[in-house]
Amino acid sequence: MARYTGPKTKISRRFGEPILGDSKALQKKNYGPGQHGRGKKRKQSEYAVQLAEKQKAKYIYGILEKQFENIFDKASRKKGVTGEVLLQMLEARLDNTVYRLGIAPTRRAARQLVVHKHILVNGDVVNVPSYTLRPGDALEVREKSKSLEAITDSLATQASKRYNWLEWDSSELSGKLINLPPREDIPENINEQLIVELYSK
Repeated sequence: MARYTGPKTKISRRFGEPILGDSKALQKKNYGPGQHGRGKKRKQSEYAVQLAEKQKAKYIYGILEKQFENIFDKASRKKGVTGEVLLQMLEARLDNTVYRLGIAPTRRAARQLVVHKHILVNGDVVNVPSYTLRPGDALEVREKSKSLEAITDSLATQASKRYNWLEWDSSELSGKLINLPPREDIPENINEQLIVELYSK
C-alpha cells in the first residue's frame, strides 16, 4: 500500500510546522532542511506557493499524488465551494476519523489500526484507510482490540480533543460522524484556495 515513509522531521522543517506529528527538531532547528536551509529565503513564485500548499495537504492527510488528484476531481464535481468540499472529503476518510476520535495518536497510526482490521464501520470490518464515511456512519473498535495498549494509551492522552462533527462514546469505544465539518471547524492550517487555483491552471 503506497504512502509516504520518508523522514518526518525533514518534511516538518520544510513547512515550518509539525505536520506529521510532534517534532522536537522544529524547536532546535527552526529553519529549512539541507545545506541551504539557513540561507536567505528567495521570494517564491505564485506557482511555487500553490504547489507547496498542495504538498502540505498531501503530507498532513497521508495521501499520495494520484489519490489526491482523484479526491480533488470528485470535490470539484460536487455542489459547494470546491476547497471546502475537498477538506471535508479528506476529513471524512476513515483513517483521519479514527485519528480525530483519539483512537490513534497520529494518522499513520490510525492507518495501521484500520489496515490490521481493528476498526468496524456500521458493524463490519473495514480495512481500507481511504474509505469515505458518510454522515450517520458509526465506527467502533473491535471487541478483541479494545484492550490494545496502543489504543488505550492514545485515548488516555487525546481524551480532551473532541470535534463538533464527531460523537464519541468512551465506554463503548465507538463514535459517529454526525455531519461533514464546516471549514471553520477544521483545525488544519491549509489555504485550500491556493490548491484550487493550482488545479485550475
